[in-house]
Amino acid sequence: MTVDALTDIAGVRVGHATRTGDGWLTGTTVVLAPTGGAVAAVDVRGGGPGTKETDALDPRNVVQRVEAIVLTGGSAYGLDAASGVMAWLEERGRGVRVGTDPAHVVPVVPAACVFDLGRGGDFRARPDAATGRAAVEAAAASAPGARVLEGCVGAGTGAAVGPMKGGVGSASVLLDSGITVAALVVANAAGSVADPETGVLYGELFQGRV
Repeated sequence: MTVDALTDIAGVRVGHATRTGDGWLTGTTVVLAPTGGAVAAVDVRGGGPGTKETDALDPRNVVQRVEAIVLTGGSAYGLDAASGVMAWLEERGRGVRVGTDPAHVVPVVPAACVFDLGRGGDFRARPDAATGRAAVEAAAASAPGARVLEGCVGAGTGAAVGPMKGGVGSASVLLDSGITVAALVVANAAGSVADPETGVLYGELFQGRV
């Protein structure tokens, strides 16, 4: 059984931490790799990227696997959420071994952020290490192949797309080859996602035309 989400990839789990009310409108989403990590790559684009540890994914570098990936609100401040995920992984001995002691590891946790500062009313209300820990704990507590909560949750809580609400979305497809391709996206963009004349979402308007 598939759930049309990133969790259709065997061993991958997704968790959210959401903060709303009292000036908060933000959160963090964690993609937790199976024990032993997962091979990852990155393509950073845009004029104002906010990332952490993405250079570790350069194939010329020593890192071969990541333990988790963090997507977060809070702009560059929110990247601190990755620290909470790293601490959780370190406690479990997950990461790159840097000595003979099994506890001496450095978890590789690439992170990227979206700008949602002040959207809940308080500019200083943004994800931190505790938010990251809550999200990775939610991922670890989820069942294998569990549905991924979508919409205004986790890193998509304060997301916006033009004048509309943004959010988290996920989907998957099983190819004829037997390979599953899946994606998880946090939509937070300056442009529009809808046809200005009809209001129909571009994703619906062009479905099946690619």
